[in-house]
Amino acid sequence: MNVRLNELKNQSILVTGASDGIGREIARYLMQNGARVAIHYNSNKKAAIDLLKEFGSDDSDVFQADLGDLGNCLKLWKDVLKAFGQLDSVVLNAGVYLEHAIEEEDQKWLDTWSRTLAINLDAAGLLTKKAIEHFKLTGGGRLIFIASRAVFRGETEEYLGYAASKGGMVSLARSVARSFGKYNIKSFIIAPGFVRTAMANQFIETYGEKRICDELALSKLTEPKDVSPLVALMCSGLMDHATGTTVDINAGSHIR
Repeated sequence: MNVRLNELKNQSILVTGASDGIGREIARYLMQNGARVAIHYNSNKKAAIDLLKEFGSDDSDVFQADLGDLGNCLKLWKDVLKAFGQLDSVVLNAGVYLEHAIEEEDQKWLDTWSRTLAINLDAAGLLTKKAIEHFKLTGGGRLIFIASRAVFRGETEEYLGYAASKGGMVSLARSVARSFGKYNIKSFIIAPGFVRTAMANQFIETYGEKRICDELALSKLTEPKDVSPLVALMCSGLMDHATGTTVDINAGSHIR
């Protein structure tokens, strides 16, 4: 069901990692509700363009950047501002879920750890800095951080880097809410569990979907479309007094 949020009309919103998975559904839902969306992608240009064409919009646009490269992060920010002029919200969704078992050779393990933190945390940190600078000049804005259930219940031994990176993201988001509220800057966190995306498929292929579903209180795995309405509500301004809040979307697999 698509609940119309008139407050999103004429808003400009950057969504990172918007060509696939959760980010794609977030961008789609925002555009359905009248927002102008900067659709960021890394390698899947066709999917990003197809999403843009779905709405036939002259307002939204696609932007490429490898967020593992901080120079690319800065270029993405400059390109979006040049095209849009102003942003009202930034949705920091892009991330990787890379396995690195403890048994691996040290350098290989560390390389995966570093790549994970570069994309999941360093890029989010730099884009957060740029957004705060921008929002202080424009009178405020909203940051939405897509974190993970792993922050609060821990992750399996093969994904320590992922859990650490998402933990850093949550601390960052809460610090933004506390430190910059007086500038009318709001910050929210969504902590999904497993969501049926390409990122989760690598785990499913290794361990099976039953292992995931056996943990759930609900009868089916979360879909990307289950996350997007909440992001839209946060961007709309209707949740501003919940700034700093974390909302769990994990089908009841971890209840705090």
